Amino acid sequence: MESNKNVIIIGGGVIGLACAHYLIEKGASVRIIEKDGIGDGASHGNCGLLYFSDVIPLCSPGAVTHEIHRTLCGTSPLYIKPTLDTKRLSWLLKFAAKCRSRPMHQAAKDKYEILAYSTDLFEQLLDLETLGCDFEKKGILTVFKNEKNLDKFTETNNFLRTYNLGYTRLEKNQVLEMEPSLAPSIAGAWHSTFDWHLRPELLMASWRKHLVQKGLIIEEHSKMLDFEISGSTITHVNTVKGKFAADAFIMATGAWAPRTAKQLGLNLPVQPGKGYSITMERPEVCPEFPCVLYEKNMVVTPWTSGYRLGGTMEFSGYSTTLNYKRLSKLINGATQYMRDPTGTPVIEEWAGLRPMTYDDMPIIDQSPTQNNLVIATGHGMLGLTLATGTGKIVTDMVYNQTPEINIHPFRISRF
Repeated sequence: MESNKNVIIIGGGVIGLACAHYLIEKGASVRIIEKDGIGDGASHGNCGLLYFSDVIPLCSPGAVTHEIHRTLCGTSPLYIKPTLDTKRLSWLLKFAAKCRSRPMHQAAKDKYEILAYSTDLFEQLLDLETLGCDFEKKGILTVFKNEKNLDKFTETNNFLRTYNLGYTRLEKNQVLEMEPSLAPSIAGAWHSTFDWHLRPELLMASWRKHLVQKGLIIEEHSKMLDFEISGSTITHVNTVKGKFAADAFIMATGAWAPRTAKQLGLNLPVQPGKGYSITMERPEVCPEFPCVLYEKNMVVTPWTSGYRLGGTMEFSGYSTTLNYKRLSKLINGATQYMRDPTGTPVIEEWAGLRPMTYDDMPIIDQSPTQNNLVIATGHGMLGLTLATGTGKIVTDMVYNQTPEINIHPFRISRF
């Protein structure tokens, strides 16, 4: 029976687990092959925001000029390592070319559909009692130090209103009453009620356990070597732990997707964007709401079980080595906004690689060269947020069914 398909997922991050979830629901036998441990990559140390209102792409008008100005002032969260890497340079130029009004409006429209789809699916997923992950639906506070920036966000909010995602403006006294952990020096905030948060590593651990009980097979520390291909069909994947056969294959290798796809002759324009986080015990004066610190482009996330500062964007290749100057920017940034910015002890200092496309849109598509391979990567900073929608779309594609939303914007051929 078709429902008894054998499927191999290469990549054990949040996208891989989401694909496994919906495939198992469909009746498939699923095996995940992961070069490290399940959830060890970008799915582990991110800030845990389910950012369903984040329809505006990074490549928006003025983004490049804004970051050049902040770089000259020494306040930019962005770092681009000097390089002669032609692929990275080409990626950056194409990103800059996308920073125009028309592409931004089209991307926002396309992102909205998959964000809304993922919202509904997450609502169903998190109803599962087995997925304990410090999940809360409190929304997000976007906090401002600068009054001009606070006022200017009205333009952004007007744009969000066209998608029924408008925020509520809070003046200084209102936001300090709502969130006393913020420093009195802030200018104000905007409150989104459409966004949620959870602790990602707890989600990964509980979701893994749930799926294993449903029959998922996991091959950890099993680096993929190559595919065996007959005509236009993949028959096996070879790993350091042996050879595995399947009817269908899914490539969900995040930032490593270009390397995984190289054998297949696919040129996926995905660059690794390194992000950092510091996880601590809750400070004495701990926020109740996740806070996006606007001028610093960083996030403060509280959970009942801990507290995390995260952010920055570094284009420096595939290394996950910690740059302590970058980590210190998180502490310094939080100090400017929070009454009690750090907790003790520090539990973990972390860096992970986000899969960034130059149009800030995911790649979810059938391989143009292999008839039984689906590729799901390029989710940028929204991997967690878009996981459920992606997993359901990929499952429909594996079963040759039409996805419930338009997936044309996520095609490989757009590049």
